[in-house]
Amino acid sequence: MPAMSDERPHVYIGLRGPEEALARISEVCEVTSFEGVGIPDRDELLAGVAAADGIIGSAQLPIDAAVLAAAPRMRVISNFGVGFDNVDVAAATARGVVVCNTPGVLSDAVADLTMGLLLSLARRLPEAERFLREQRWKPGASMALGTDVAGKTLGIIGLGRIGRAVSRRAVAFGMDVVYHDAVRDPPGDAAFCTYRDLDELLAAADFVSLHVNLTEATTALIGERALALMKPTAYLINTARGGVIDQAALVAALQRGELAGAALDVFEREPPAPDEPILQLPNVIALPHIGSGTVETRRAMLELAIDNLLAALRGERPPCVVNPEALG
Repeated sequence: MPAMSDERPHVYIGLRGPEEALARISEVCEVTSFEGVGIPDRDELLAGVAAADGIIGSAQLPIDAAVLAAAPRMRVISNFGVGFDNVDVAAATARGVVVCNTPGVLSDAVADLTMGLLLSLARRLPEAERFLREQRWKPGASMALGTDVAGKTLGIIGLGRIGRAVSRRAVAFGMDVVYHDAVRDPPGDAAFCTYRDLDELLAAADFVSLHVNLTEATTALIGERALALMKPTAYLINTARGGVIDQAALVAALQRGELAGAALDVFEREPPAPDEPILQLPNVIALPHIGSGTVETRRAMLELAIDNLLAALRGERPPCVVNPEALG
């Protein structure tokens, strides 16, 4: 990849962010910025990348082969987020376009949320709040009891950075942790976890937490068959990607009482439609994809996304590369 030339490279900024952080880009690049709410629509994205050497945007911004074809100068796609299923990585690699993401800096925030959801499911906190707010708490009245987490089994599917961070928290709460991952031997800081085949994990776990990337292999990984293996008293938590779960199958299992409940920070379609059936179920906690949603984490993610972008434009290896083969 050629180094940054005397001519300032052009960057399309497809997200809103603190001006002081984004100013790092404008110091060395010509910048076109998205000024709207959410993410750029298709037409704005195509216009924005037409002359761009690099783009920085949300991990929900679709960058497919057609977008890449409309950006003949593109050298780097810097995702603001750990996910990269929004990018056609194969098409980018074929064009020599480096794809970057921001792993690591959000692991603790997502792990904290995961444990918060686990505890909320176990102690039925949303139900308890509704019980109080709807003025059903009267002398002699009581709601259904929750369950302890100490001594229960947490099954983690995907023992990467976030999965390991969740496992450390779960052990501190006295839980037994089992995991399933393509890598059988976890790093030293997760040696207290026990490997299980996927079917064994699903059958044994009281709580199942998903922490895998969305790939062809993991799409609808948790479908009708997988859900049928779980205990009717078990809970499912997803802070990874919505497509890892067959959402219709999950709704059916919950409606039939084959699962105690679920907590979802991600959905097959985001945002979900107002009439999405899963939002109508009382034993589902639904959040608007806030896994990394802390001030400190979002700041660190943006700084890393900018580091990735500028390093690639200088012809250097970015800190976090999804497709290192594009560097050659």
